Amino acid sequence: MNTSRVIAYTDGACSGNPGPGGWGVWLRSGGHEKELCGGEKMTTNQRMELQAAIEALKALKKTSAVTIVTDSKYVLTGITEWIHNWKKKGWKNSKKEAVANRELWEELDKLNANHQVTWQWVKGHSGDEGNERADELARAGIPKV
Repeated sequence: MNTSRVIAYTDGACSGNPGPGGWGVWLRSGGHEKELCGGEKMTTNQRMELQAAIEALKALKKTSAVTIVTDSKYVLTGITEWIHNWKKKGWKNSKKEAVANRELWEELDKLNANHQVTWQWVKGHSGDEGNERADELARAGIPKV
């Protein structure tokens, strides 16, 4: 088990929704840090928020204690609350419709189970250094169309 806590700031961005989108991650642990970004030509903001959290967890080389800081209440509430009922109800939401972005939720759920994850929400564009950096990375990840 990694003794120092990892902090992962994650964010997604979209130019149009749907449209070209990017995700960004700023990982910090002790004196180390790593920046990641990427994107897709046609996506949604919610998919990019999810992808950022997925990429943050995929970047961890071993089981870790990690705090994921997101400005997405969709991601935070989805992974900490909604997902339990979705799985019980065969991936149907409260309206008995198929859960949007199911494949990303399933991947995030699997990665989340491999680590000791604390999920934390931060207000976007409020001057939080980590969130601002993740936002810059997400915008940098948007493909130039």
